[in-house]
Amino acid sequence: MKLYHGSTYAVRKPASSRGRANTDFGRGFYTTTSREQAEKWALIKKNRLGNTARAIVSCYDFDKRLLNDDALRVMHFDCPTAQWLDFVVGNRRGAALHEYDLVMGPVANDKLYATIQLYEQGILSTSATIDQLQTHVLFDQLSFHTREACERLVFVDAIEIIE
Repeated sequence: MKLYHGSTYAVRKPASSRGRANTDFGRGFYTTTSREQAEKWALIKKNRLGNTARAIVSCYDFDKRLLNDDALRVMHFDCPTAQWLDFVVGNRRGAALHEYDLVMGPVANDKLYATIQLYEQGILSTSATIDQLQTHVLFDQLSFHTREACERLVFVDAIEIIE
């Protein structure tokens, strides 16, 4: 399976410890199967840093059989569910610590965040929130949370994205 990571530099040796806290699935190294999504993230990061930064998509091979292998602890969300919503909200608040090596599921990006905020404020119920989220085109993400998991990524290439 091909995975992509958007950044401002090539990431040849991913490390879960370098990721930001309070993200969808907790601190980790985030990838996606969508090159388009990785390109968007790389450009967002580049634009935050200014004109001297570059937008780089790092490409990896990953053996997808590991998602169903007992060698790694994997949490997989196929679509937004109540369990996914609670997991994402807990991680974004810094309250949910987990023991997973890998977590795979939909991205709760900025377009979805307004809906999630309404849920957090008690304005939307769980079912209404899930219904709203399912009206969006959702990209996937696969996050790596341990050294053992990151070592399963095989760096293939780094591509500079030009606007």
